[in-house]
Amino acid sequence: MSDSPDTPLIPPYRCRDCGSEVGFRSRRRTLTERFVLPLFLLQPVRCGECFRRDYRLIFTPVRDRLSDTPRILPGKQPVTSNRNVA
Repeated sequence: MSDSPDTPLIPPYRCRDCGSEVGFRSRRRTLTERFVLPLFLLQPVRCGECFRRDYRLIFTPVRDRLSDTPRILPGKQPVTSNRNVA
């Protein structure tokens, strides 16, 4: 993510642990994260490389959360059984 002249006051995401610039929105876990953090304009964010979880301003540009569905890699066949199941 590069600095753009359109958003000079919004700092880009940078992990405080590993320095990565790839961040994803994380799920809100507790009631505090659901109801109190938005009052302070904060959201949970997870680093895409070291997976450290942190809180950032809602204006910080990060990617949407990854899908929870498992992905099948190309070349890998799903495990199937030869049993007949009704």
